[in-house]
Amino acid sequence: MYFVGIDLAWGEKNHTGVAAVDSDGRLLHVGAAQEDASIEAAVAPYVKDECLVAIDAPLIVNNATGFRQCETALNRDFQPFEAGARPAYADKPEFKDPRATRIATSLGLDMDPTSGAGRRAIEVYPHPATIVLFELDKTLKYKRGAFEDRQRELLRLMTLIEGLDRATPRLRVNHNVAWVELRRRVAAATRPGQLDRDEDPVDAVVCAYVALYWYHRPEDVTVYGDFATGYIITPTLARHRAPPPQPVVADDVSERLAHIAALLQQAQLELSEIRKQLG
Repeated sequence: MYFVGIDLAWGEKNHTGVAAVDSDGRLLHVGAAQEDASIEAAVAPYVKDECLVAIDAPLIVNNATGFRQCETALNRDFQPFEAGARPAYADKPEFKDPRATRIATSLGLDMDPTSGAGRRAIEVYPHPATIVLFELDKTLKYKRGAFEDRQRELLRLMTLIEGLDRATPRLRVNHNVAWVELRRRVAAATRPGQLDRDEDPVDAVVCAYVALYWYHRPEDVTVYGDFATGYIITPTLARHRAPPPQPVVADDVSERLAHIAALLQQAQLELSEIRKQLG
């Protein structure tokens, strides 16, 4: 059985990350594709028979506006860790005909998370998964920000993924030539565009691992939502986990002190006025 990860771009002009692992956690493929046909061609060797394809993109979008129920529920748990989901709704042009649904349908995959079918597609979201799998206090900032920060955070994510070789289930990426080359490119990158190109395959590996994790440890995974209203699958956040305390920003302190000073001044004025009236 194969476990495929697809970090799906919103449009066919952007790169989509694709990864595949086997049931023993060996990384068999990691790379990028673009248009639907090239995505389907990339995953074709791994979806002919039993497979679980984890897609980072909405599969079921039936709400006209606002957040899906699954996004609201997931955000309740993960927003404090900066790992909340953005709303997907049918009035958005990209979700009138969701790309993920189109690809899953073209591949003949069952999209119901409760199905016992041998060939399935599920919706996943890498950010919450990394919070749980790597016990992070907040998401790694490799998508936006200063180039040096993004590069450092993406390399950190890759190191954490390599550490899953000691996890249950195992994920073995270190002996895959494409992964080694991917890491070399990220380390040697000098421009943001190079990171834009290479972050997608890394996310795809996380997606594939979530599928593998669900297969081996279904009791440790939460399905937010359902097939009727939309769903997201991710490793379960431990009940004892709490987000880190938010640092107090100096500007906030100044504003609070100024506000307190103004209240005290107003109180003194009112007290003086009361004294005059009593005297």
